Parts: sequence; C-alpha cells; structure tokens
Amino acid sequence: MSDTTHDPARRSWVQSANGHADFPIQNLPLGVFSPPAGGKRGGVAIGDSILDLAALDAEGVFTGAAARALRAACGETLNPYLALSAAERQALRQALGDLLDIGAAARAHLLHEMVECTLHLPARIGDYTDFFAGIYHATNTGRRFRPETPLLPNYKYVPVAYHGRASSVVVSGTALHRPNGQRKPARETVPSFGPSRNLDFELELGVWVGPGNALGAPVAIREAHEHIAGFCLLNDWSARDIQAWEYQPLGPFLAKNFATSISPWIITPEALAPFRLPQPPRPEGDPAPLPYLFDAADQRAGALDIALEVTILTPGLRDANLPPERLSRSNTRHLYWTVAQMLAHHTSGGCNLAPGDLFGSGTISGPDRESFGSLLEITDGGSKPLRLASGESRSFLEDGDEIIFRARCVREGFVSIGFGACSGRILPAP
Repeated sequence: MSDTTHDPARRSWVQSANGHADFPIQNLPLGVFSPPAGGKRGGVAIGDSILDLAALDAEGVFTGAAARALRAACGETLNPYLALSAAERQALRQALGDLLDIGAAARAHLLHEMVECTLHLPARIGDYTDFFAGIYHATNTGRRFRPETPLLPNYKYVPVAYHGRASSVVVSGTALHRPNGQRKPARETVPSFGPSRNLDFELELGVWVGPGNALGAPVAIREAHEHIAGFCLLNDWSARDIQAWEYQPLGPFLAKNFATSISPWIITPEALAPFRLPQPPRPEGDPAPLPYLFDAADQRAGALDIALEVTILTPGLRDANLPPERLSRSNTRHLYWTVAQMLAHHTSGGCNLAPGDLFGSGTISGPDRESFGSLLEITDGGSKPLRLASGESRSFLEDGDEIIFRARCVREGFVSIGFGACSGRILPAP
C-alpha cells in the first residue's frame, strides 16, 4: 500500500536525487559502505550520494521507533536492521524521507559521494537458498533433456530449490575466477578436470530474509510477508559443463558454489509497495497451490513488476570504446511462485530462517529469446552464438567478459525507482 513516502511530487535537497534513475527520495535503499577515510557503516543511497547513518545517529535527531531502527541500521552489517518489524522499518523510512525532503534543513555534512566510497555486502549471510521459480527458464532447460515433458511432475506443486554456498556470495563489482571442475561432454568417454568451458550467468531476484522463525515452527503463508525485509539483484553464475556432469543425483555443487554476485543496496518492501501486482492466473489445467501455499491476499498483491536488463561488456567492446551490449530484458512478473510462497515452503518442514539469510528466485526468463535470462537459452546451448557489435561472438562467457544486471520499477502516477547495478567480471581459472 502506497503512502506519503511514495508521493511523486516529493523532492529532496540532495539535488542529484531529483530525477535520479535509481535512487530518488521515493526509494531510500540501505547498504553498508566505507567512506574514503575508512570504517564500515550503514548508509542510505540518495541520488549520487550516501547518507551516513552512523553520523546521523550520533546527532540524535530521531526519536522513538525511528531512532531504534536507525541504531540497528548504522553498524558494519545490517542484520540487526533486517530483524526489525515492518512497522519499525516504516518508521525509519518516514523519518529519513522527512530528513531528506527539500523542505527540511540541508545536512550536507552527512553525505558522501558514492563514487568515492567502497560498497560492501549489506549483511552477514548465514544461509543461501536458490529457487527455480522462473517457469520459462525451467521449461527451456528441461526441454533440452526431456523434449516431450520439459517440466518434471513436481514443478507446479513444489517451489523447487537447493541450498547454495553463503560464503561465496560477493558484492557487485567483485571479479571472479572461472571455476575448475570435472567436465564430461557427450563426445568424451571419461571426464576430465579443468576450467569450465561453458560459463554462464543467471538473471535472478535476490530476497533478504527479515525476522526469523524458531526451529520446528513453520511460517504460515499469510504471515510470510512479515519475514521478508528486502530485495536485490542476484547473478547465480553457472558452469554448465560442470553442472551437467555432477548434478545427478543430488543437484548443483561446484558448478554453482564458486561465486554468486548480488547488488549492494537492499530495496525495501515499503519502497516496492506501488509496484506490486496480482500473481498471474495459472494456465488452465495447472493445479491450484496446496492450501499451505495459498493465501488470497498474496495472490492479489504478491507479485512484483520489476523490469530487468542484462548487458555484457567484453574485451573487444572495451577496446573499441563501445558501450555494454544488451543481452536480455525480462520481468519478475514471469515468476511462477510468489516470494511469500517460497518462504512458506522453505519453513514448512520446520527449517529455521534468520535475519540476513538470502534467497535467489531462480532464473527469470520471459517467453521469447529477447527475454531469456541465461546464455544457455539465448544461444540454444551454445549452438547459435551471439554476434556482438565488436565483431566478437559468444556462446558462453569468455575471460575478461563483464555481465551487468540492472532493474527498474515503473508505474504511472509514481516516481520510478531502480536497484543499482549487479556486475561481475570473469578472470582466468586459478
């Protein structure tokens, strides 16, 4: 539900925020940064600047719930902030909006230029789970192995997922090495060990868990939204050749655990309120969600309208002074399961979640090649290479390639907001 913090007429005394593509005053995402002088602390993105929450807290400007929430958000990790209730987050959001409003006294001494700062992971990630909720991606990849029945029988009943490796989640801008592993193409009789030949990206939405639940205490679907504290962009890098050999019978391992990139800013559920949608009706013949996964309110407003874009910057494009080239445009509307359904299912067996745990949505592909969320789909498994403006071709990623994700929320009558970038550059295998 929208409120005064979404008012499209609102402007900020931070001039760069007015009309900013990602961080106008209507957004106010939180992150962790170090200014040039050093020292990690919480901050809020506002235009081209970062509001220093630790410095703001030291001035004692806020009172009540807003002051308590500010204190939770100004440390070296945002885990204490993520543990807050929605009401406490909203109190801080309202107070920050009033502080940054054009009608308030300018406090420029609390700002740092973003380009001069170092951005960090916003929270200590205890656990990471990757879902498979993008039905177009699931269908496209399944068709490669099972042309007649690309989706397994459980897909439309279960929000399928696997547990990933939290220790290798890295913030946007971190370079990553091409992974080594066992590979066995169909043309070879035995596997070999070496660098992945089929390195890929996967376009996903990241979900930050807020207040946790006790071990053995499932979260009901109608309460799941209370345990979701924010969103980011997530690149679930995938070594396709390693994955094809290792994933049976227990699923992804080395093909995924070498790195996962996320954008540094936590976009709050409150900022995304104007961009919620009804969950698309299921196609005729699809089963209804089982009762523990169905909530009428979630079906009315559990989906998100977030436009997603993937671009690539290759060595050849850099050498020719050409801009990144677009590979895909998609939208979170294509997710088969809502985020609340993912969380309710995750806890349904008694699993305990904690503030700062991270979900990946699964690759968000659309219905056509221009909206596919991975090179595996875009190039049809590498058989239809892309031709780039530099003259280069790509079936999968090469060393030196950089993948950049961006996201925008647009709705008539509201100010558009963005997520910032999620980028990563491929280095040679160690």
